[in-house]
Amino acid sequence: MGDALAVEDQRSILSVRSILPEPDSVTKLVKRCRALILKLLPVEVELSQISDATSSIITPEVIEAFAKAGGDFGESVPFCLLRAKATFMKEANANPADYDENLCRATAAECLARRIVHNLPVDRLESVMSTRYRYKESDGDDSAPTSALETAIDQHCTIFLSSSEAQHVVNSLWKGDWVQQNNDDMDIDYVPYERSESNSFWDHLNPQRLSVPRYQSFFRIIVWFVFLYIYSQSVQSPLDVVDPTRNWDWAEVVLYVMAVAFLLEEVVKMFKLIRIANKPLATIGFWTIVNLLTDGLLLSAFALRVAGLSLASDKEEEASMLHFRSFQVLACVAPFIWMKLLTVFDGYKTVGSLQVVVTRMLRESTIFFILLGIMAIGFVQSMYALDAADGETGGAAIVVNNLVQALLGSPDFDTPSERFGYPFGLIVFYGWNFTTTIILVNVLIALFGSAYQDVTDDETDEYLVFFAHKTIDLIRAPDSYVYPAPFNLIEAVFIAPLEWILPKQWYINLNRIVMSIIFFVPLTLIALFESQISHSRSQRLRAYFSGPPPDEEGDSKIEDPTVEDNSQGEISKVKFEDLIKVFPNTALTEGALVQREIKSLKEQLERLEKLANHKEQ
Repeated sequence: MGDALAVEDQRSILSVRSILPEPDSVTKLVKRCRALILKLLPVEVELSQISDATSSIITPEVIEAFAKAGGDFGESVPFCLLRAKATFMKEANANPADYDENLCRATAAECLARRIVHNLPVDRLESVMSTRYRYKESDGDDSAPTSALETAIDQHCTIFLSSSEAQHVVNSLWKGDWVQQNNDDMDIDYVPYERSESNSFWDHLNPQRLSVPRYQSFFRIIVWFVFLYIYSQSVQSPLDVVDPTRNWDWAEVVLYVMAVAFLLEEVVKMFKLIRIANKPLATIGFWTIVNLLTDGLLLSAFALRVAGLSLASDKEEEASMLHFRSFQVLACVAPFIWMKLLTVFDGYKTVGSLQVVVTRMLRESTIFFILLGIMAIGFVQSMYALDAADGETGGAAIVVNNLVQALLGSPDFDTPSERFGYPFGLIVFYGWNFTTTIILVNVLIALFGSAYQDVTDDETDEYLVFFAHKTIDLIRAPDSYVYPAPFNLIEAVFIAPLEWILPKQWYINLNRIVMSIIFFVPLTLIALFESQISHSRSQRLRAYFSGPPPDEEGDSKIEDPTVEDNSQGEISKVKFEDLIKVFPNTALTEGALVQREIKSLKEQLERLEKLANHKEQ
């Protein structure tokens, strides 16, 4: 009974109207949460004792105390706890001697944020998750605004983001049941889509529905398939067959226009995120790097192509060479374009987890490449000096080529003996092979194995974090009207310049009209899906597209069902409440139960002692 009262008391505290504190107030609340956690965990404990659902440290009483710590700013407590986690991790990395203690405190802060959000009323969840706060940075300036959900994604908070509450928010945003409302001063709100329950086609024919992450993702996948077809047309035949006069081909024109559109979209998105994100590097993921590499190679091929066409007619040989180089660079883009097809299936847990594994492996391999680079500089310098000892040198390219071939498992032991001077060239080359293939490569294998094990141990949680990052990444950069590439070129050239000229309402109407024309087909499909399939009478269709059924806890029809024909018998002869009275309280550890019983027994003894003293008097 005491736990229930504590939770209800906590809910009443957090159910007050949301109040946005000033940056100075947020900073003070973060420090207060830190002080409370330092008192809660003055020493190191096992992480499992903190994150366990029946933790004897993060008890209902402790959760209630932290919920009250915000005072009138109760809804900002989860955000402040996540900020406190960031400060603890910063101290842990700066002071290795106290790393384990600070890691415990950071984990406790994240667990407390999750438990407090779990006890929130349903109608306050979107406000707590979406409200963006500012705080004072170490130099005294105000930080960029960020929300609890965004800072959890930036910090890769698997405990917080794998909670049912966080995933409810993410899934609602993904499906479009909630939409992000962009306010002034880079603030946002997650608000329910007011027409989500309507089965009218015209109610759902709205250009803004294209900004829903699920529809954005599908649209971009279709565009990428079109781009893949255009690319294949550009590189499928030899140069002299496709274009003997070296003039532009239709596929080339479309290819490079789409490449410019993709690059513009990526640059604009990164610029917006850098403005609003407190950790801009945290917003740059694996696919951001792949996109930039792809666009960079495509633009390099385009630049070589233009350079070849701009040469005079008397430089035919040089122009042909530039055309040939452009084709070579263009051919090197193929692996990156086909790699992007993985995003088509990343909605499945296996493929999504695979992407997380690859990203973690690349991150862990940083130490390998640092060691490799340092060692490579020394060996290149040594072998280059040996090559130049006789007064002649073939250049650094030959040295680098030999070392790279050895690193990839195909060493040439004859060249070092002949070219770099026997026996010293061969000795140095032996040293390079031993250092790289025996030591560094095994270090890389160990790092990859560690990264793979870390991800697979928490595969479900890692995938949920990946899905949350993917969803928020599509809407985080503020944009009320989304023009996916390559149609963003139309916005950049014809629409965006008018924002500074037209009145606000005229500009909104212009966007709606233009988007309704350009995206008529996808908007029609979206409206048909939301009005017909989402509200279909077919239970199979609704179950497939709407996800799992709602929670049935507390439903009297489920707990105490009745039989239509009472003559056949009755199910609920013993009431549900009577059945569960004998169940153990699994929300508490055995130690906590013993402690509670001892406390109850102590109170009874005190009452008996008072009663005995009263009788003696």
